[in-house]
Amino acid sequence: MSENELGKKWDRCLADGAVKIGAGLGLGIVLSVVFFKRRTWPISFGLGTGLGMAASNCQNDLRSHYVLHGRVKEQEQ
Repeated sequence: MSENELGKKWDRCLADGAVKIGAGLGLGIVLSVVFFKRRTWPISFGLGTGLGMAASNCQNDLRSHYVLHGRVKEQEQ
């Protein structure tokens, strides 16, 4: 894997992580205010869920050496 491809994968990981962590945090805040009488555990749960999903997606993306955003790259021999 070239340095350019690795950089693109890391950029996607960071962007995906920011979106998922932000969405989890936002959803946790909304649920905390609306349903759970301003307790903090929904915020922590949403933040942890977003972080876990982002980490899992990043791990899968970095482990796949031959798939680049839907295109299959030929293996080098």
